[in-house]
Amino acid sequence: MRLSTTVAILCFSFSAEAFSTSTSSLSLHRLKSSPSLHPSNSRFLNNFNVQETKVSRSTSAMQMSLGLRGGSSIASTISSSPTSLFNANLLALALTTAFIKVADRISSKDNGDSDEEAKPAAIKSLQIRFLSVFWLLRCADWLQGPYFYEVYSSKIFNGIPASLATVSKLFLTGFASTALFGPIVGRLSDSKGRKRGTLAFALLYSLGAASTKSNILGVLLMGRVLSGIGTSLLFSAPESWLVGEAMSKEKGGQYLGETFGMAYAGDALVAILAGQFAGAAAGARGPTGPFELSIGFLLSGAALASFLWKENKAEKSGDEDGKELSIRDAVKVVKEDPKIMLVGAVQSLFEAAMYIFVLQWPPAISGIIANVFEGSATPYGTVFSCFMASCLLGSTIFGQLVKKNVTTEKSTSVMLSMATIAMGIAAWVNTTGSAVAMPLATLVAAFFVFEACVGMYFPSIGTLRSKYVPDSHRSVIMNLFGIPLNVLVVTVFLSIKKLGVSGALSVSTGALALATASMLKLKSMAKNEVANV
Repeated sequence: MRLSTTVAILCFSFSAEAFSTSTSSLSLHRLKSSPSLHPSNSRFLNNFNVQETKVSRSTSAMQMSLGLRGGSSIASTISSSPTSLFNANLLALALTTAFIKVADRISSKDNGDSDEEAKPAAIKSLQIRFLSVFWLLRCADWLQGPYFYEVYSSKIFNGIPASLATVSKLFLTGFASTALFGPIVGRLSDSKGRKRGTLAFALLYSLGAASTKSNILGVLLMGRVLSGIGTSLLFSAPESWLVGEAMSKEKGGQYLGETFGMAYAGDALVAILAGQFAGAAAGARGPTGPFELSIGFLLSGAALASFLWKENKAEKSGDEDGKELSIRDAVKVVKEDPKIMLVGAVQSLFEAAMYIFVLQWPPAISGIIANVFEGSATPYGTVFSCFMASCLLGSTIFGQLVKKNVTTEKSTSVMLSMATIAMGIAAWVNTTGSAVAMPLATLVAAFFVFEACVGMYFPSIGTLRSKYVPDSHRSVIMNLFGIPLNVLVVTVFLSIKKLGVSGALSVSTGALALATASMLKLKSMAKNEVANV
């Protein structure tokens, strides 16, 4: 997947202090702690030049809509401020997810289902061993996001404070490292062992986190290089280990979808907790505090992996006995199987769209909030929590579809179609601005739907990769598809002054549309294969 997957350099539009103290920055961490794209983001308000009469009309419309459902006093309270509005949304999302969970349990009891009893003990053990390590490592990753900008902008080089350009270079260094070294470390992880790859991630990421204590630019750059390499391992080695281990057990492959669903549903909760931990650590130790705390989680995850995981390596394909795995061989495997190419296209295009969205949602939503609520500040932490709740809802829906034996190809096709529509609506709202009757409600709904799709995406892509990507080259192929992803995101990053928020979201929409087309083609091919059996 994810992924994942960034940071407070959006201070072009918002103060760095406000960003660093809010967990909204965690959503930006999906870009491995990336900064804001360009100072032009500070002019995002121009996209939402709503007249005062239209603002009042929009607010009144929201109050009328809410009033129909719960009385005018409740509607007035909810719509009185952005914080109240998003708190209400957060509650609604949480209740929806809880309702689905409870309804599923009741249905299972009524039907006499006993999935937990039927699940092999070996699979239960595997899930516990994998999830305990995975969530610790993901928490370490999430911890570093909120304070990326602050930790580097606080540095002083030769008596001069670090500039925004310097912080941007540090971001791009890490991003380039992921793209350049990803296939190499993926190959090593496949050939030397996925457990070793996971332990290597913990080591490299710890060194990268420790480098933030330095005031030497060279040390900081090297830390970003190590973190970039570590990111490649985080998003390939643990998943490859899980798939390899599951395939070695009876019925192991049948439970991969469920395991991925559990992993990323828990990841949404981990992200929210990490935000609280990061804030506390920063308050006690300064901007390097969250990075120092992340080392503790990395070491804990590495210790558990050392004791709980057995080593597994890539299986040799029939013509590779005794032959060292190579990147060229992996490229050949991808070229020879169009299904792998289609899975890779979905991965690259969706994640590129997601990373672009991560950098653009703050200016997009803040402009409309400032107009609708007459200059009120955006509650980034609450908005982020809503996004994570949406992701949790998406992961929960994926789990329910798996239980109902809906094919991953079918559910992913529908999910990608919905993501494309949602992002298209978001781009349209940002382009038309005041022409939309209820711009805030429309934009928020589109963003929530997209985040729910993100929650479905990561377990979906993990399941698809386990089905179509051969174990012999799993990690290296996953990292190969990260190259076009990185190229697209960096291109948008460098072109944001011309694109603007609406342009960037439009690029995301186009990428999602291509991902949907790729998935529909894969679904068709899979259907034809089943029909021919």
